[in-house]
Amino acid sequence: MDIRNIAIIAHVDHGKTTLVDALLKQSVSFKQKSGATKDLIMDSNELERERGITIFSKNASVIYKDTKINIVDTPGHADFGGEVERIMRMVDGVLLLVDAKEGPMPQTKFVLRKAIQAGHKVIVVINKIDKPAARPEWALNATFDLFFELGASEEQVEFPVVYSSGAQGKAGLTKHLEEMKDIEPVFETIVKHIPPPKKSGTEILQMLTVNLAQDNYKGKIAVGRLYSGTLKKGMTVAHINRAGETKKVSLTSVMLFDGLGRVDVEEAYAGDIVAIAGIPDITIGETITDPENPMPLPTIDIDEPTIKMTFSVNTSPFRGREGKLTTSRNIKDRLDKELETDVALALTTTEANDRWIVAGRGELHLAILIEKMRREGYELEVSKPQVIYKEKDGKKLEPMELISIEVPEEHSGTVIEMMGKRLGTMVNMRMDENKIAFMDFHIPTRGLIGVRNRFLTATKGTGIMNTIFLGYEEYKGDLNSIPHGSIVATSAGKSNNYGLITAQGRGVLFIGPGVEVYEGMVVGENAKDGDIFVHVAREKQLNNFRAKNEGLADQMDTPLTLSLEDSLDYIGDDELVEVTPQSIRIRKKYLTETERKRGTK
Repeated sequence: MDIRNIAIIAHVDHGKTTLVDALLKQSVSFKQKSGATKDLIMDSNELERERGITIFSKNASVIYKDTKINIVDTPGHADFGGEVERIMRMVDGVLLLVDAKEGPMPQTKFVLRKAIQAGHKVIVVINKIDKPAARPEWALNATFDLFFELGASEEQVEFPVVYSSGAQGKAGLTKHLEEMKDIEPVFETIVKHIPPPKKSGTEILQMLTVNLAQDNYKGKIAVGRLYSGTLKKGMTVAHINRAGETKKVSLTSVMLFDGLGRVDVEEAYAGDIVAIAGIPDITIGETITDPENPMPLPTIDIDEPTIKMTFSVNTSPFRGREGKLTTSRNIKDRLDKELETDVALALTTTEANDRWIVAGRGELHLAILIEKMRREGYELEVSKPQVIYKEKDGKKLEPMELISIEVPEEHSGTVIEMMGKRLGTMVNMRMDENKIAFMDFHIPTRGLIGVRNRFLTATKGTGIMNTIFLGYEEYKGDLNSIPHGSIVATSAGKSNNYGLITAQGRGVLFIGPGVEVYEGMVVGENAKDGDIFVHVAREKQLNNFRAKNEGLADQMDTPLTLSLEDSLDYIGDDELVEVTPQSIRIRKKYLTETERKRGTK
């Protein structure tokens, strides 16, 4: 059967997963086998459904006429660049989704650059043309400009264009929605313009492991592209690891993708995306080849981590109350397991056996790992994110980001001032007809730590910001410290209105009444620089004339609830985030006044 291998790339929330679902639902093979009708089939992970973004790449396969189309749904956020890098090695072309109203956005640029560097043919899909404010012609022109900016070849710039409404499951070669019937024009364009898998020039078995999965019965499953040769169930193959060591192993299972599932087959042929079982120690980037004539494939280059955090065992007074997995062994085993599937993650041990330095591609990358762990029952505490510096030719280098901001014109001055204080340099600015300012800044990664909450406050929640990694540049100089002050509980107990009223007048509270607190727990943000310490569990003394909470109930403001990312953005150098399956708390590293004076924990 003829084969096409494609990836779908797009900016976050431009409809990529919705379009994939439409392709799946309208393929005859998928309807016959699954009968699935639910939305966002590819977003199978709970976190992905909640956030509306793709985090983990997934494979699907459909049959269109006489062609098998393997579809890889890819992350749209730059923090998951490790996934994107690998996917580009599996496919021969990509579908680039562009929102008809917003045009190409920063994350589009990041993933498209990877596809262009890989030399892939690109099909541009102008999506969401049913939006009231859609402007498909403008979006197409902006996409042309982006291709030139990224150094695309002449052949890549002459890309085919399809217009679509993923939500309605319709597409066409013109922008007229009323003329569209179904998603078939996308299938036709894929078959016509995406090349079939290239012949490798050898019949020797070669497969590169690009992804890993776990099966309760089959164990670790390696997924990758079969570049040449054939794979058979039970056959003996050579496994070449990242260190170049070769050993013979027998395959217990060979699988191909069918719809969203994997099906066992007796034999798989070159060009297909294959899953194999029987190699328990295989990791990403390793080669499966002929045992008599082993030929390794090039390993995968991955963007290096730029942010690091300290993960450690929970040491708060509430430790062990809400989580089941709390020991250093539990946490270390979980981090080791994550390293097997996430090649963009790095783990460094410390002198303490209950503390590790975890490095990743950005705050979101690490926040997703922490969120997964807490949902699995783990308790831990994490430090403020820090950037990773390098040294080259005697010069200190630091990671730089491109931050793209969309904000109403009246807030543009505030944003420019904010970015300037964080060593940001404006490289582009334009205004549209709706008085929305679009600004691009080059800014050190350290200048972005803790900026998100302040940005949303300064723009009254109307601003949008996106970042992509630019690379390492010479150190940009010292950054003036951003004022930071917390409201800290002075003793354990349960918060109440009387105790909180005093704290409320000093800033913004993170908790309301009836919340258990401990000494050293951060319960709010001080409006001024420096910490203040408040007895939030203090109760009003009863007397013969007044009730305990008389006159206080109506004075309490609604507390500000911080998410995990908000908490990581907020904390200072002397604070930690305590993470449990039920709670996210902010605390001082040193809980008591005596510990803070001694500087020991």
